[in-house]
Amino acid sequence: MSGHSKWNNIKRKKEKTDAAKAKIFTKIGKEMAIAIREGGPDPANNARLRELIAKAKANNVPNENIERCIKRFSGNSDIVYEEITYEGYGPGGVAVIVKTATDNRNRTAGNIRSYFSKYHGNMGQTGCVSYMFETKGVIVILDEDKELDEDALMECALMAGAEDFRSEDGIYEIFTEPDDLESVRDQILEGGYTIESADRAEIPSTYAHLESEDDIKFMTLLLDRLEEDDDVQEVFHNWEQDDEE
Repeated sequence: MSGHSKWNNIKRKKEKTDAAKAKIFTKIGKEMAIAIREGGPDPANNARLRELIAKAKANNVPNENIERCIKRFSGNSDIVYEEITYEGYGPGGVAVIVKTATDNRNRTAGNIRSYFSKYHGNMGQTGCVSYMFETKGVIVILDEDKELDEDALMECALMAGAEDFRSEDGIYEIFTEPDDLESVRDQILEGGYTIESADRAEIPSTYAHLESEDDIKFMTLLLDRLEEDDDVQEVFHNWEQDDEE
């Protein structure tokens, strides 16, 4: 997911997701491996694993693939992934957070650093930009045909425990506290709604606007390259993009 709270960023994420379906379960599988190592293979006793199973199913991953992944990483797998977060600045001072899952931290760190450098940014120290973001649960519902009753959806979300609700152009964002994401998602599904995505996200408190065409070009290339890297799980930024960008 690239950024949040700007509708073209959500659309950009959807386009990227549609164009890279083959990579989705690889990324979810890495998260499952980490979740199983930390909390065990039983979804009933592992909230993070439950969230990932729901995420996999939402992305049309077959049940047998999910079960195979859980079985694989429940034993003594010879592959061990660790989560590492990198922070830095893109062109024009855009704040960027890159979350990775890797079995080779030297490879991953070298790649991330090279992307920042190549596309006119620089990788910083831990904490250099994360203070400008807040972790939230974000549920996205698409209503491109404008068939949903917005007031009814908002009431359902707030009654389920959501803390904020935003809408524009048939795209609804429902914000929750991170630990409330699963329960709010489940209640919205019980209400009969179809959810496009439900993930934890880093929400920026302030945004950066790029004026230079070169900055816009290189920032776009940086995001593309980061998202294409097999070790990268998610990318968050505070670039406020205009429709024409």
